[in-house]
Amino acid sequence: MNQFNLDDHPYVALCDLLKIEGWCDSGGAAKTAIEQCLVKVDGQIETRKRCKITRGQIVSFAGQQLVVV
Repeated sequence: MNQFNLDDHPYVALCDLLKIEGWCDSGGAAKTAIEQCLVKVDGQIETRKRCKITRGQIVSFAGQQLVVV
């Protein structure tokens, strides 16, 4: 499983994470994927675009997974 490092930040917005990881080409594409219920956080579908993703959470999208550290 891949990891995403928050460094000194307390969280990352879900739509930003999808864009940063290259899973979506743009923020708009990330928001659309979230609206279409294609993204899971800790095994549950997440529909909040700006959901705060913190350390220890697992994000899944399009057959890919990562844990936030």
